[in-house]
Amino acid sequence: MHPYTKARALTGLGLAVVLSQGVLHAQLLPPQDVAPEPSSGYTEKKVVTARKFMIATANPHATRAGDEMLKAGGTAVDAAIAAAIMLNLTEPQSSGIGGGAFILSYEAAGKAVNAYDGREKAPATAQGDRFLDGKGKPLPLRDAINSGKSVGVPGLLRVMELAHQKHGKLPWAKLFEPTIRLAESGFPVSERLHTVIRLDKTLRANANARAYFYDAAGEPLAVGATLKNPAFAAVLRRVAKEGPDAFYKGEIARDISAAVNSQAQPGGMTVQDIAAYQAKERTVLCGAYRVYKVCGMPPPSSGGIAVLAMLGALERFPMSTVRPNSAEAVHLFSEAGRLAYADRDYYVGDPDFVNVPAAALVSADYLKTRSALIRPDISMKRAAPGVPAGVKLAWAPDELSEIPATSHISVIDPAGNAVSMTTTIEAVFGSHIMVHGFLLNNQMTDFALLPEENGLPVANRIEGGKRPRSTMSPTLVFDAAGKLKMTVGSPGGSAIINYVTKTLVGVLDWGLDIQQAISLPNRGSRNRATEVELGTELEKLSGPLKALGHDVQAIEFTSGLQGIVVTADGLAGGADPRREGFVMGE
Repeated sequence: MHPYTKARALTGLGLAVVLSQGVLHAQLLPPQDVAPEPSSGYTEKKVVTARKFMIATANPHATRAGDEMLKAGGTAVDAAIAAAIMLNLTEPQSSGIGGGAFILSYEAAGKAVNAYDGREKAPATAQGDRFLDGKGKPLPLRDAINSGKSVGVPGLLRVMELAHQKHGKLPWAKLFEPTIRLAESGFPVSERLHTVIRLDKTLRANANARAYFYDAAGEPLAVGATLKNPAFAAVLRRVAKEGPDAFYKGEIARDISAAVNSQAQPGGMTVQDIAAYQAKERTVLCGAYRVYKVCGMPPPSSGGIAVLAMLGALERFPMSTVRPNSAEAVHLFSEAGRLAYADRDYYVGDPDFVNVPAAALVSADYLKTRSALIRPDISMKRAAPGVPAGVKLAWAPDELSEIPATSHISVIDPAGNAVSMTTTIEAVFGSHIMVHGFLLNNQMTDFALLPEENGLPVANRIEGGKRPRSTMSPTLVFDAAGKLKMTVGSPGGSAIINYVTKTLVGVLDWGLDIQQAISLPNRGSRNRATEVELGTELEKLSGPLKALGHDVQAIEFTSGLQGIVVTADGLAGGADPRREGFVMGE
């Protein structure tokens, strides 16, 4: 077996491939370091250009749905909503109305950036011992995920409703039409969907999921098989006509609650929990990187903080003169990541429950002190959280990070409005609980499994009504004149921060087009090993990196980046070659 083929097989089993003197070694990874979705191949892509508008999503059907809305006169928000609904149908393992989302929206007329929080919430009765066994030890992560305890109150429909009320133009019901049509007529199972079904070990345990994703002989649906979802179409028809109340109140809500509470480990979610859910508008988090303004999602996502922290740590280095795939680039990038992840692990939680010092963590003065810890000649190996001015250490760190099967949508419409939207049900196929043709999330396992350590509370501990920390990093970039430059984001669990920052540096420092930047081999550190993408030229850097003190691991970095850049000639879009991403424009 070729070493690369062998390595891919090993990582598919939850193993890392560690490079040591050119020899591949397999070792067990902690759950936070496993790629969130298995790889289904790599397809080279070329940058797509357009003049008027553009949309990039993780699936061709979703891109076409958004494109249909743009051609009908819809806004970027209209297109993003139509695409997100379609993703539930054609990429069900990654996102959907049983999960949540973060949306960044740019309104060109008023030059306003808005942040909308559709993160799932814990049921009101949730307590700190939710994921502990009888001896006070954390449950195995797989057991925690595949249970009613893992399901949070979904937020996707409410956050899309909020964004549509603020920035939509087309009728709400129209946004559902493409998905209703396809759910009823059927679509061919893609190679990627077949792969994730085939590799999943627990999906068939749910009767509804088994009936939907497997054939009569109990085999995963074959590539090209026609998949119809009339149950999901019926839900969408009701939501299109009645609004999200059709989901959050009445029969559908009762069935969600019943499904969550009928599991071997029930989740305690009530119809009152579901009916009470509200999406929130948050204050967008922006910072400077060289001549650019970079805007991201504030807490409960750690994405905006950590991306700005990485950029801030890199700013003192002349990145434009560093070769993108050199040992120097990987070293500097990984060191910046260590610092950013140390702070996000320590400080970030739901701001309605925890006082997150977001502004202090991304202030220029603080990031200069963090950057000063980076040495060009040796790795720090492990970074401690910093202490911004006026902030006291009061928490225990929480390194358990989400392993989401997530999706991202980037849109720019003819008026120059833009959306960066990341949507998720957390792990691949979420909780594996299927209701009315859609999967429920397992977002509660994004909370720290231990509520406290060494007598100190964890900022991201579970509490009733609380939203778990996320790494999702929808990002908008503006140039020195304040004009929109870029919209980008990615799935990929706790590695999302690295994926997005890599792409930003690729475009802003290295002058790559957006597709080249997305296609760059993934690299970085989540404040543990230095990780390089399996099967890429970065594997050859093991020796030079080890000489700098790095513990190098080659793993599947299955990002799903989607991005659009405003150029002198119009728009340029890119989609991740590691997934089914697709770009359209006019």
